[in-house]
Amino acid sequence: MSREIIARYFDAFNAGDSAAMLALVSDDVQHFVNQGAMRQGIASFAEFCSHMGVSYREQLRDMVILVSDDGTRAAAEFTVHGEYLQTDPGLPEARGQRYTLPAGSFFTLKGGKITRITTYYNLQDWIAQVSE
Repeated sequence: MSREIIARYFDAFNAGDSAAMLALVSDDVQHFVNQGAMRQGIASFAEFCSHMGVSYREQLRDMVILVSDDGTRAAAEFTVHGEYLQTDPGLPEARGQRYTLPAGSFFTLKGGKITRITTYYNLQDWIAQVSE
């Protein structure tokens, strides 16, 4: 079941369906963003999803999902194929630049819900790609 939850989460991400993503996370979800502050709770996660949907268009490909034997932890490795749509404060100006970079996410699951999401990617690589 844990693998299915993670697969559904990423399917919803690729479909741009933040409501389906939110349905898979706990009310007190902890969201650790790459090189950013931790967001606590479903409202903060919903706000993040809304912001991402305006600033970026991304598809995650080459997905590999791994799940612990007890089903409480999972990891995913993938390649982000994206387009930078609207300037994010503190980052380079958006002009529709395309980018591709490897990334990974780690999850904690409890009671059929995702309770923690931690995502990593190389921010300097992304900045270099959108600055060209």
